[in-house]
Amino acid sequence: MVETIVNEITIFLQDKVPEELVAFVISLLPVLECRGGMIAARLMEIPFIKAFLICYLGNMLPIPFIILFIRKIFEFLRRFSFFEKIIVKLEAKTAKNKDKVLKYESWGLLLFVAIPLPGTGGWTGALMAALLDIRFKRALPIIALGVLIAGFIMSGLTYGIFQM
Repeated sequence: MVETIVNEITIFLQDKVPEELVAFVISLLPVLECRGGMIAARLMEIPFIKAFLICYLGNMLPIPFIILFIRKIFEFLRRFSFFEKIIVKLEAKTAKNKDKVLKYESWGLLLFVAIPLPGTGGWTGALMAALLDIRFKRALPIIALGVLIAGFIMSGLTYGIFQM
């Protein structure tokens, strides 16, 4: 599913904006994040190091804002019934993983962000940190490291580093 979405976005934007910007924008998006950006970068044949840096920075850009402002954003969006349903689902997902993250503390958040599977990643980790009242100074470096690890994993898969 991620590959299909990335492919469609890449085709749509490729002739309109520079390839590096396409990879960056895809990495900014929730769900796709760095893993989607790396796939797009590989499809567009962006050199590995350049692609990794672009996708990592793209994935990390929204994280501080999510940690700092998501509660205020949710508070505002709750005024609209459409968003209320989405917020309830996001909070339920956070509550479902709360015990694991709190039990293992920093390691729990790190592993949650680092494993590049659907429903995990920097966006979800930042949301979880904000809703579980994990301090910004503590959460940001953990999430940054998790995104870095996920980026290495996805780099290995998309650029063939793990292939022999």
